Amino acid sequence: MRLIRFLARDGRTYYGEPILPHGVTDMAKTKHARVIKGEVFGRHDVTDQIADVRLLLAPLARDDVRTVRCLGLNYAQHAHETKMPIPKYPVLFYKPATSLAGPFDPIPIPAPAQIDGLDYECELVAVIGKECRDVDENKALDYVLGYAVGDDISHREWQLNRGGGQWGLGKGFDGWAPFGPGIVSSSLIKDPQNLEISTRINGEMVQESTTEDMIFGVAKTIAFLSQGTTLTPGDLIFTGTPQGVGSGRKPPLWLKDGDLVEVSLEGVGTCVNKVEWVKNRPKL
Repeated sequence: MRLIRFLARDGRTYYGEPILPHGVTDMAKTKHARVIKGEVFGRHDVTDQIADVRLLLAPLARDDVRTVRCLGLNYAQHAHETKMPIPKYPVLFYKPATSLAGPFDPIPIPAPAQIDGLDYECELVAVIGKECRDVDENKALDYVLGYAVGDDISHREWQLNRGGGQWGLGKGFDGWAPFGPGIVSSSLIKDPQNLEISTRINGEMVQESTTEDMIFGVAKTIAFLSQGTTLTPGDLIFTGTPQGVGSGRKPPLWLKDGDLVEVSLEGVGTCVNKVEWVKNRPKL
């Protein structure tokens, strides 16, 4: 099953199952969907009601997301480009739910971040579908609802120099975690460690890898994060980015106002987000 959340032509917001042409897997191309009634993480039905899709939204409403966990330095080649040692344990940080955005939303850059250092990070996003705790690695994928692709927008100056030693400030601005274009069930993606993943900036490929390069795969990550900690339905796990980030290039490739960022995951689709400098709000 595939899951999207969308604004329909009738002006209402629905969860739905996308209707895609034969052979098409990119949910960003969805024009019509079967409306889902009920609870996404509980009892629900895929109805015969077909709605026209006006705009794809973040595949989970903010009220349906409990926690946004993220991994740093989780691709071997990315760790190499940053000249950092391969971590012995997953490097965990969190993003606020207010950082979540949809697959076509602009990426708003507030005034403090309108300086050099703005970076992109394509990531596989695992969505927890069932509550779990102290999960064995060989059972971990049983608790996954499905997978999306996301962009862990990061500002290296705020992340590394102005964040007091923590990463959250440089990664947690509003709208800095667009994801989607939908969620593909783990019954369709049985092996999350064998997917192509990439980023394009203004049409130019800047990241191109596979999830096989992950240091801690999805199952190992869930097993690790669930030690003594309950993972709940709607928890998101951004699983790290491959090599090719702007900070790893010489000279660095920083995002700027107007850039178009496309992050793609095989079997899921593409999020297309435009970088937009936010103008200072007038003082009252």
